Amino acid sequence: MTVQVMTSADVTKKVFNKEKLFVLDVRNESDFNDWKIEGEHFEYLNVPYFELLDGVEGILEKLPSDQDILVVCAKEGSSVMIADMLSEAGLTVSYLKGGMKAWSEHLEPVKIGDLKDGGEIYQFVRIGKGCLSYMVVSNGEAAIIDATRMTDIFLNFADNKGAKITHVFDTHLHADHISGGRQIAEKTGATYWLPPKDATEVTFTYQPLEDGNDVTIGNTTINIHALYSPGHTIGSTSFVVDEQFLLSGDILFIDSIGRPDLAGMAEDWVSDLRETLYNRYRELSDELVVLPAHFMIIDELNDDGTVAEKLGTLFAKNHGLNIEDENEFRKLVTENLPPQPNAYQEIRQTNMGKINPDEEKQREMEIGPNRCAIR
Repeated sequence: MTVQVMTSADVTKKVFNKEKLFVLDVRNESDFNDWKIEGEHFEYLNVPYFELLDGVEGILEKLPSDQDILVVCAKEGSSVMIADMLSEAGLTVSYLKGGMKAWSEHLEPVKIGDLKDGGEIYQFVRIGKGCLSYMVVSNGEAAIIDATRMTDIFLNFADNKGAKITHVFDTHLHADHISGGRQIAEKTGATYWLPPKDATEVTFTYQPLEDGNDVTIGNTTINIHALYSPGHTIGSTSFVVDEQFLLSGDILFIDSIGRPDLAGMAEDWVSDLRETLYNRYRELSDELVVLPAHFMIIDELNDDGTVAEKLGTLFAKNHGLNIEDENEFRKLVTENLPPQPNAYQEIRQTNMGKINPDEEKQREMEIGPNRCAIR
């Protein structure tokens, strides 16, 4: 049998379509337990590849004969070797092109909806890392919010839409992934906006993003309205787009809320987080569609692959928005914190422009899940 190749885009379609897939992950057990490919109907077997060097006979009875088998490793090489061995044993098998390194970097653009003047808003789902970026397109212009470092996909997408990128925003200084915002702005001549309270140590020039800033995209009515919403960071800023969409950054997610400790300020910022979630956001329309900068679990994806929900629904269903006792809330967000993202201090320094790691180093810094939320 011939070994098939499956790309990250192929696997993403299986995730979106809720298809079955059997994943044989041949990385070390600790790496697998920390972070793996997730799908609603995916099954897993984790056997480190060095245990299979003498042959795959010992695992054949654990593998299905009636569904796709995908072999996954860190960078591809080991999975090709194991897939070949399984194929020789008579199984239909694929390997993941580029391994988990490619999975971490894949971005899938999904249309969220139309804007009032005929413009559009798109979500870029970084399926392996749980990061979400956005592009607003209107009348030949485009704005990008919370871009990842894989800048070409944004540049090419805007080109294909016939749009010039005129504005680039980061909702806050990211600690879990390296921003592509500054690079996109440099390549396109776009204005790069950052919340000044998060940018006190940056080494480059930027446009200060203040509460109440309105930025118009295209010569039409699509306004991106900045809403100061601290709590994840001291400068965190949300956006209301076209009075329809709330881009909440890392403050509010579909199934969780932001964590306040990645700048070491959990105790100080809890009250800011509560003020944003329980007061500032409560003043907004329940009909706004929340578009966060992350998802944590695959269940947060809608049937079309988007991550989006009305604000009113989140007020009803998101546990983090329904803790009446302030002390209980404080306890939840300061004592119940998940592990911190890999290399988050170096990622922050990179996003400030203080250090400039090469591409391979940036990949290493970002490996693993995003870990920006509290559930």
